[in-house]
Amino acid sequence: MKTTLKQQLHRLALTSSVVVLLATGAVSSSSPAGATTKHTGTVEVLSCGSFSNVMTLLEAAFKKDTGYTIQDTSEGSSAIASGIVAKTLQGDVFISASTAADTSIEGAANGNWISSYTLFGSSPDVLAYNPRSSFASALKKRPWYNVVRSSGFELGRTDPTVDPGGVLDVDALDGIGYAYNIPNLLTIAASTGNVYTEDAIPGLIQSGQLDAGFMYAISADAANLPYAPLTGTKNLNGKYTVATLKGAPDPAPAAAFVKWMLAKQGQAILIKQGIVPVSPFKVVRAS
Repeated sequence: MKTTLKQQLHRLALTSSVVVLLATGAVSSSSPAGATTKHTGTVEVLSCGSFSNVMTLLEAAFKKDTGYTIQDTSEGSSAIASGIVAKTLQGDVFISASTAADTSIEGAANGNWISSYTLFGSSPDVLAYNPRSSFASALKKRPWYNVVRSSGFELGRTDPTVDPGGVLDVDALDGIGYAYNIPNLLTIAASTGNVYTEDAIPGLIQSGQLDAGFMYAISADAANLPYAPLTGTKNLNGKYTVATLKGAPDPAPAAAFVKWMLAKQGQAILIKQGIVPVSPFKVVRAS
């Protein structure tokens, strides 16, 4: 069949249009629109104990978005910082619940492990309790410091030498004890018989072995435990920071994780888990 001059011109116009679209990227001959480049590699994260539940969620979402895997080691922030300085712990990223832990790994005397850290959120120190405890009703109605010194009350706290939350616990007990002249609270603060590891306290409360224990609100929420605010105290909060560590074994995945965690999707997970965001983020340079 012969083609007319009009048909030939029409075909030529169509061919030219496709060439233009391909050249400008309007039509792709490769991957579909919106496809994300996937990577391989592992980020070694050293995270504070109260972040364990959050890290589980971050790990899954980060791997889905980027392909990178996270290997998390969870301990008290101060214990992690000591391990970094002693070189018994090695990682790419440090997530802390205390700015004091960050400053303890700054400077030449401490190894210059970080050059800066980013403060991105907080969570208040609270008194989580077993809802079936015989003291639960009192904790709903009376100030916490009047209830914890009751006869038979089993209280848990963490060790202030390894966990910044333990420092806040002692501050709460000593602060109220001195302010209101309640010697019993000072005795509780000085006792070592009520000291447990951060990861053990939620289970001890749930099982009824403890009536209550100090922890961050995000940890209480993760354990589905009700809690009483530490009325009478001020500014007793875990302050969450993130920093990349000097000599990170995997610097590219480490940088990608920090950027992702502080961006929209990572922040959505943190906020949903009860982290109170700092807006804007505060970047603190090592002095």
